[in-house]
Amino acid sequence: MIMPCSYYAAVVRLPRPAPLKPGLYLVGTPIGNLEDITLRALRVLRSADVILSEDTRHSGKLLQYYNIKTPLVSYHKFNESQREQVVLKRLCSGEIVALITAGTPGISDPGMVLAKLCVDKCIPVIPIPGPSAPLAALSASVN
Repeated sequence: MIMPCSYYAAVVRLPRPAPLKPGLYLVGTPIGNLEDITLRALRVLRSADVILSEDTRHSGKLLQYYNIKTPLVSYHKFNESQREQVVLKRLCSGEIVALITAGTPGISDPGMVLAKLCVDKCIPVIPIPGPSAPLAALSASVN
């Protein structure tokens, strides 16, 4: 018999996670299957004051699937220069900003520029690991 998660949480007495600290969270999200996301990523997305997304159509599906109501704002190579100062102002005022793309943000996308600006201004940049297609493929390889 499989017991519900609440049963195990009551038996094990899992500690409540600490509140998130202000900063820029680079959140890894699934490229294909929406269920390939970590619990930590979901917690950050729910706790953030705003979510920046390269593709709001794709990200909107993810947020809708998990009933996440955090405001979603587009952030891509065509508007990053206009949005940077607004985002930095929010971060400097102590907000939690999550940046998501399909996969891991900050690798060859606008997130790299924003992360560098944050580091230059001593704003914390916190990576939240996500699914890794190459590692999944490697684990299933027969070689």
